[in-house]
Amino acid sequence: MLGKLSWAAIPIDQPIPLLTGAVVLVAIMAVLAWVVIAGHLPYLWREWITSVDHKRIGVMYTLLAMVMLLRGFSDAIMMRAQQALAYHSQGYLPPEHFNQIFSAHGTIMIFFVAMTFVIGLMNLVVPLQLGVRDVAFPTLNSVGFWLTATGALLINISLVVGEFARTGWLPYPPLSELTYSPGVGVDYYLWSLQISGVGTLVAGINLVTTVLKLRTRGMSYLRMPMFCWTTLASSLLIVAAFPILTATLAMLILDRYFGFHFFTNEAGGNMMMFMNLIWAWGHPEVYILVLPAFGIFSEVVATFSGKPLFGYRSMVLATMAICVISFMVWLHHFFTMGAGPDVNAIFGIASMIIAVPTGVKIYNWLFTMYGGRIRFTTPMMWSIGFMVTFILGGLTGVLVAVPPADFLLHNSLFLVAHFHNVIIGGVLFGAFAGYTYWFPKAFGFRLHEGLGKAAFWFWVVGFYVAFMPLYAVGFLGMTRRMQHYDVAEWRPWLMVAAGGAVLILIGIIFQIMQLVVSIRDRAELRDSTGDPWDGRSLEWATASPAPVFNFAIMPDVSGPDAYWAMKQHIKQQSLEGREPDYRDVEMPRNSPTGFVCAFFATIMGFALIWHIWWMVAAGGVGAFATFVAFAWRDHDEYVIPAAEVARIDRANLEARRAALSLAGNA
Repeated sequence: MLGKLSWAAIPIDQPIPLLTGAVVLVAIMAVLAWVVIAGHLPYLWREWITSVDHKRIGVMYTLLAMVMLLRGFSDAIMMRAQQALAYHSQGYLPPEHFNQIFSAHGTIMIFFVAMTFVIGLMNLVVPLQLGVRDVAFPTLNSVGFWLTATGALLINISLVVGEFARTGWLPYPPLSELTYSPGVGVDYYLWSLQISGVGTLVAGINLVTTVLKLRTRGMSYLRMPMFCWTTLASSLLIVAAFPILTATLAMLILDRYFGFHFFTNEAGGNMMMFMNLIWAWGHPEVYILVLPAFGIFSEVVATFSGKPLFGYRSMVLATMAICVISFMVWLHHFFTMGAGPDVNAIFGIASMIIAVPTGVKIYNWLFTMYGGRIRFTTPMMWSIGFMVTFILGGLTGVLVAVPPADFLLHNSLFLVAHFHNVIIGGVLFGAFAGYTYWFPKAFGFRLHEGLGKAAFWFWVVGFYVAFMPLYAVGFLGMTRRMQHYDVAEWRPWLMVAAGGAVLILIGIIFQIMQLVVSIRDRAELRDSTGDPWDGRSLEWATASPAPVFNFAIMPDVSGPDAYWAMKQHIKQQSLEGREPDYRDVEMPRNSPTGFVCAFFATIMGFALIWHIWWMVAAGGVGAFATFVAFAWRDHDEYVIPAAEVARIDRANLEARRAALSLAGNA
């Protein structure tokens, strides 16, 4: 009846996951009880859960990423503490639990923190920057988010029901085959990523179509903000690369469930083919993550330097060059497999070439700052911290792209330090810069600057203290994923690294405090103008938070830095009190399709993991029925009357007029 599921799946003998799961469950139940008792459930259902507004979906993606950051970081600090304690000792984590922790940490941080964070920011900002009302496929956008949330939920369920994979964040055969991983851990990994991968692919298709097809009047490709270009490049990579991941994991599923032999050498398969396929997705994935961060830094540096972005066209060329070359470097992840000197040389050269367009971007940001009137706000500080940190990560990347050096450093903690140098210093710092920069556009008030800067310094200092020692201990020969060790020379470095993790924890606490204090003091931090940073692109041309229709009148763009060019005209128009010709606006209706699909996907995923076949069938029928019901919906849109559009826009114009008058009197 319940397949492989039994009471033995509950880790009663492991207090850490059991206690953690209990605390999380109590917290979730308490929040749900508060929502219901306070009467917020109808609002939550109407305005958020069933919303197809790209801004609401972007906020929900970002919130999910921040929650999963707490989960992923808790794994990280447990690993650092274990290695600090495990000299001539087993530490406090048994080997099987330690293996699950590092596997879950990598999986969560890549798929459900970094990916989710950048997709959330792209959803929130890109339609606004393009001057349009929404993404191309609003309901599919909701489906994509809720499928991503399903994947995150399944991984967290594995904490207390069964186990997670012990294979690392990529499930290499033969370790991930049924012979060596007979439990459900690898199955949790496979189904959570298959389901969330569909959500990511939907998001990529949506964003590509939006950028290519939905730009406002006059918004040619070479007038788009840089963030739109990097979104386009990242989304093209998603569309091209994620089907590879889906197919690869599907083959591993067939191996585990039906006795296929795609990756079993002794039965005619080839486990090295898994390596090729997974990294043919995996290296473009690095640029799927970091390209949107590059776009964020381009927007932030130009805004807070008070200058146009230096070398805009060269930045566009560099972005698209990275997009193409990223598919030509995957084999540098396994130089040691024995492909031969010719193959290794080709991929080593390609890996060095891809550093060139990244270097172009660094110089362009520096030249944008040169001669500008720089404002050292929190987003700008994240950007400067990124430049220093990412250069170091790039230099170590070029080092491990040299095959002879890689033979010495492969699978050592040097590689772990390099990877975190790029992902934290590039992607996460970029996500934090974008989160701080666009927060007032999403919610109508700024984040507290003092606490934001405190969080920045603890994060940056903590990062260097946590990961620079790993370069050293990697040179000393320590391989990654070691649960305990006996080499005395390694211990001081690992103790320092654990201290760095504590500093990062303090940085995260300051970020939580920043959010709480900002919500408490939102009246003082209110942005009434819609343009708190004196911005340059169209998202700042509308109110904060932006109305559901984004723009009362569709913008007409005449050059790059669209809002900067229009600003004097807009100010004059506001002061004169001239009104545009308001018209009715059609917007897509809210739809529960995404949430209901995710509900059935969760049932199907859990049932597939535990081999509960009747539940799989029930979930499949429910998901199919949901899509049929959506397809037969008669009324997809509703109309916002011109009078309502005018009322909302007049309030925004009045606030801007008051701000301009105040500035003039000052």
